Amino acid sequence: MYFKQSTQDFYAKLSRTDDFDVLSDPRRYVPLPDDWLVGVADIVGSTHEIARGRYKIVNMVGAAVISAQLNSVGHAPLPYVFGGDGAGFAVWPSQRSAAELALAAVRRWARAEYGIELRVAMISVADIRDAGRDVRVARYAPSDGVDYAMFSGGGLAWAEEQMKTGLTHLPEQEGATGTPDLSGLSCRWSNVTSERGAILSVVLKPQDGVSEEAFAQVAEAVIGASGADPRGHHPVPLKGPDAHFPPPGMTIEARVRQNGPLVARLAGLAVSNALIWALMRSGRKLGNFDPMAYRAEVAANADFRKFDDGLKMTLDCDATTQAHLETILRKAKADGLVLYGLHAQAEAMMTCLVPSPNESTHMHFVDGAAGGYALAAAQM
Repeated sequence: MYFKQSTQDFYAKLSRTDDFDVLSDPRRYVPLPDDWLVGVADIVGSTHEIARGRYKIVNMVGAAVISAQLNSVGHAPLPYVFGGDGAGFAVWPSQRSAAELALAAVRRWARAEYGIELRVAMISVADIRDAGRDVRVARYAPSDGVDYAMFSGGGLAWAEEQMKTGLTHLPEQEGATGTPDLSGLSCRWSNVTSERGAILSVVLKPQDGVSEEAFAQVAEAVIGASGADPRGHHPVPLKGPDAHFPPPGMTIEARVRQNGPLVARLAGLAVSNALIWALMRSGRKLGNFDPMAYRAEVAANADFRKFDDGLKMTLDCDATTQAHLETILRKAKADGLVLYGLHAQAEAMMTCLVPSPNESTHMHFVDGAAGGYALAAAQM
């Protein structure tokens, strides 16, 4: 039974869980109301951008889609998911116009700043259900400070397929101007080197016609294989990532900001990052900012595994764990249950949304640093 009408606090009222393992169960998900809208975005030619060594920029553009949507609602609770070279989200009916404007602005910005083309589309949940798919959500809280949406029902993946084939898209508006509000979007942390052997990007989705229950059994086995480690093979150390100066993404981040000439933006970032680096090195507090506590929160808040009509994980794996995962996935594929891709690399990277450095609500999207989710998905 679906809700025909809703209010914007529908998602905000959903209960949260801190147990990722239970989210393979489709009964944990709640249908979005019919009158909500799903938005999707995807970078055209992301594999080519990766070959050019621009995957950090690719991640930045994908995260910008989420940043613009969160800023457009004043950081009200909003279901979204980061996919490496794209993103998906959902909004309530009265937010549709603002969401479309934010999507269009990110598309213009990505083209102007990085020469990247972004496909974008929005489609109603009712239309998705008319096509035989569904959109259901759950809220996963890896820490007290943040939570991330999980999606099931096949609707998000279907909307992305429609967008990629050109059947639905957000048309360009001739003469449209305006830049997206990307406040809080940053990429200042250094890449995280694997401590166990390899950073493994894992992507799997059900084959056509496979029931959610059957896919859940495979997902449970995959999560179980990684769950042998107390932290689930978390790629970010418990104490948090390292900070170096200058940070590797400073020039990329400077292009996110729209306040003044690029050289002035770079100068401002250099000063603020030098201060942050000094605090991280010394461990000293500055006012309410505790650098050691903040680093630990980065690890706790990191989004390194998710359900979005499939399962995606970024894991720090030893050879034995990787071989175990491959055995599970090869058998599941041979049984006609899943399609999957794996991509191993030496490092993980993070793209961050930081509403305030003095609060624990900062979000960190983790991906493999050398192609990650995008190259794993390409194997499917």
